[in-house]
Amino acid sequence: MQLDEADRRILRHHLSEPTLTRSALADRAGVTQATLSRRLERLTQAGVIGVAQARIDWRKLGYEVEVSLRFTLDKTNPRAFDEFIAAAREVPEVVAIETFLGRVDVRLNVIATDMAQYQAVYRQRILALPHIAEVDALMLIATIKDSEGLPL
Repeated sequence: MQLDEADRRILRHHLSEPTLTRSALADRAGVTQATLSRRLERLTQAGVIGVAQARIDWRKLGYEVEVSLRFTLDKTNPRAFDEFIAAAREVPEVVAIETFLGRVDVRLNVIATDMAQYQAVYRQRILALPHIAEVDALMLIATIKDSEGLPL
């Protein structure tokens, strides 16, 4: 999809301040409300803008530990990926699942209230996942940049 400068302004302001009213967004983007509505509808129908989601700050809810686990799977079973992912979806502490091409097959982001809970989740739920050949853990210390924006 080709974007013109008005689309880029709309997207930039919408990304930087997603809670703006349509009126304020139109003002900041320099378009009329009718133009804004048409363009947002077009961008949504094209899949450029997805469904709005709440972003939860897990730390404010008491989850102080976040670990990124990188898995290499034993791919001798042709259903290894599907079975691993289906089982990982059932672990409540897994908040993200990503697949990759390369040395790492799957990454899980796991949250826990403290290291004792993480250790229990890791031993009882994570290590019980099927088809694990190798696992590597990275503990999150700080998030420096977390942006879904593009250089528009």
